[in-house]
Amino acid sequence: MEHCTIAAVRYLNTVPLIEGLDELGGTGDGGGVGVELVLAAPSRIGAMVRAGEADVGLASIIEASDFASELVLIPSGMIGCDGATMTVRLFSSVPLEEITEVYADTDSRTSVVLCRVLLNRLFGIAPRMVEFDARERVVVGVGARSGSGPGDEWPPALLLIGDKVVTDSPPAVRYPYQLDLGKAWKELTGLPFVYAMWMCRRDRAERENIATAAMVLDRQRRHNLTRMEWIIREHAPRHRWPIDLARQYLSGLLRFTVGDAEKAAVARFFAEIAALEGKAAVAPDYWSRPAAVGVG
Repeated sequence: MEHCTIAAVRYLNTVPLIEGLDELGGTGDGGGVGVELVLAAPSRIGAMVRAGEADVGLASIIEASDFASELVLIPSGMIGCDGATMTVRLFSSVPLEEITEVYADTDSRTSVVLCRVLLNRLFGIAPRMVEFDARERVVVGVGARSGSGPGDEWPPALLLIGDKVVTDSPPAVRYPYQLDLGKAWKELTGLPFVYAMWMCRRDRAERENIATAAMVLDRQRRHNLTRMEWIIREHAPRHRWPIDLARQYLSGLLRFTVGDAEKAAVARFFAEIAALEGKAAVAPDYWSRPAAVGVG
């Protein structure tokens, strides 16, 4: 029995991919692989996979662009959208075309780059991106509140990501101008968007435990999608989400299955990054060899 460590984040949007995986830990279920689910901060997962601390990780899609020579994508599941996403949102106190600085939630590098792409393509602007701890409302590395006085804790323009958009949303009256990044991407490209996907190291992609883990992940995702109502009722309260809003989010807005449109979306996003950075667009092979797993 060959062991396989799988790294992920336990957010509401990851539950349809990882629910039930921890029950497989060390049992050998899933074709002879002892599956161990390890929870980690989202910013750590790509590095864990590259360092060999995890065999497979649900990592930010930008990792596959930044480390194309080291990582490949496993199409056994993803976190994406095909239009509005609700939890990746730009809040601004000024018209979007007038933004000069964005305080960017550090939870997702992919969303930060997507924000840069969209602001450049839609408004022709390139505002400075400031790393911002949205939970503590402090600039990373500074340790002071973002505002200038008591109660002034929200910056002029803020990119907020994840459950916080619902459970710790900034005051609407402060931000009359907002942009849902998933919706803006769909309107710009006609494609869905992929925020995170399972990945492994390129030099390990042919290993038997990776191929079997890919099948286990695919099977678990398919199973979980058949019991979404139970997942919503079980997990929404744990994450402080109203059940009706969680149902709209998980069953109506998010997408978890990788298909041809999602593969095209990944390629388009990486091409947009290259254009933004003034680099020549390339089309390396991002996909792992158990290529049929999880598609459809």
